Amino acid sequence: MDIILITGMSGSGKSVALHALEDAGYYCVDNLPPELLLSFVALEQKHGALRVAIAMDVRSATSLPLVPAQLIELRAQGLRVKPLFLDAGTDTLVRRYSESRRLHPLSRADMPDQRRALIEAIELERELLADIREQAHVIDTSILRASQLQGYVKKLISAPRSQLTLVFESFAFKRGIPTDADFVFDVRMLPNPHYEPELRSLTGRDDAVARFLQQQDEVAQMRQHIEQFLDHWLDALARDHRSYVTVGIGCTGGQHRSVYLVEQLALSFAARWTTLTRHRELEAR
Repeated sequence: MDIILITGMSGSGKSVALHALEDAGYYCVDNLPPELLLSFVALEQKHGALRVAIAMDVRSATSLPLVPAQLIELRAQGLRVKPLFLDAGTDTLVRRYSESRRLHPLSRADMPDQRRALIEAIELERELLADIREQAHVIDTSILRASQLQGYVKKLISAPRSQLTLVFESFAFKRGIPTDADFVFDVRMLPNPHYEPELRSLTGRDDAVARFLQQQDEVAQMRQHIEQFLDHWLDALARDHRSYVTVGIGCTGGQHRSVYLVEQLALSFAARWTTLTRHRELEAR
């Protein structure tokens, strides 16, 4: 059985992710109490289910500490378990709650300053979910559209079975560092195709931009240093039972240098590891 466990911050997009999994053929259950997780999986095994997606959130706060040990037990049974944790910045979550006029599950209605109450509820939620987040693949939804998040989820579940999957993600520093990145490399000091008029409107996926960057010694050196770093540490991460490692590559606009390096790094590591690519700014267009 293939089990996807979706957790994360309230307002981070769990319903969107669950709909993406339902579209992909998963039997989906929302807000399952953690006390029922093992018995529910056992029941679905009896029914011959092959793909199940389960969403849990802070509404089950008192029993959330059970989840990390339950994941270990399910894996010991030979089941394939992928925990996904959806996250977003506090400012983003406050804005989303303000726009929807919903009440956070942990908010105190008796506090006169409701914005302060909401922020305190969000920070408490982060503490309660911290242990689960540590075991999960994190997706930062702060600046993602619903369609982007659905695409990310579908790409993750379609990846071949592998002990470790490498996710290379390009981004623009001017729009913030993705909080889902395990490692972040800053490539803003490299020659910038943006200042070449004929390359400005292109991206790092275009041949003309690739040729320009391939001619720059600093770009080749940066790529080599990143590859050496990852080569040194990936085996240790795999031994630590990591399912995903996200490597963020950032430049100023997230269009040329970071995109090119993400594509090249994914090619370099594809022979040994399952690799996925994301281009946060390009996919937001």
